[in-house]
Amino acid sequence: MASTKVFIVTGASKGLGAAIAKYLLGQSHKVVATARSADLLESLKRAHPGQVEYVAGDMTEPKMPESLTELAIKSFGRLDGLVINHGRLVSERMANSSIETFKNLYDVNVFSALAMAQSALPQLRKTNGCIVWVSSGAARNAYVGWSAYGSSKAVLNSLSTHLAAEEKGITSVTIEPGRVDTGMQAQIRSSGKDSMDKAEYEDFVNAFTSGKLVKPEQSGHVIARVAIDPRKDLSGKNLKWNSPELASYQE
Repeated sequence: MASTKVFIVTGASKGLGAAIAKYLLGQSHKVVATARSADLLESLKRAHPGQVEYVAGDMTEPKMPESLTELAIKSFGRLDGLVINHGRLVSERMANSSIETFKNLYDVNVFSALAMAQSALPQLRKTNGCIVWVSSGAARNAYVGWSAYGSSKAVLNSLSTHLAAEEKGITSVTIEPGRVDTGMQAQIRSSGKDSMDKAEYEDFVNAFTSGKLVKPEQSGHVIARVAIDPRKDLSGKNLKWNSPELASYQE
């Protein structure tokens, strides 16, 4: 097996982020995890002695990116990869949504992600490391009520592509994980009925009831494998987790 690597994973306490972190740990790598749920992060640390450190908190806090990067170096001596997985969804039609709603969502989905990437860059240059930005199909396809969320993910796609052009030694790629069976999908089913297009909303509900949602481990393991062993030809690309370009990373 390849030498042990060190990763920062955001939104790592449950769902897709937890699946990514657990795969990395299962391959004997080290993880600096972050999320708002301290108890879940502590459980992850206890389950993997010597492999996990964490900072519990909100990624929009200005000191979070620096704290995570410094913890990786202090605890494990290096940083090889960053998986930017945290984010939130607001389902409101543009005409009914305030500028403040957009600003708040962009603070989470865009600006805190950018700040995390900027903080990690000096260390990732040393290791020719990798940033995987977790994107969404909503970055490419319009869903009624998702203008804030979809546009924020489109910004991540663009940031990743620009970073790849500017930082030739770092692999920067966005990966869409698909409709993953997580809390965000539950949120869509519980609160999206009034704001979404009826047919689109029912399609999301039917995907759940018919068992067609992607398991967190399916796309999460692909994302983790890319972070561990990134191919340079992927840098700057915006890919689906099950795309042909990622066939070698799929089970």
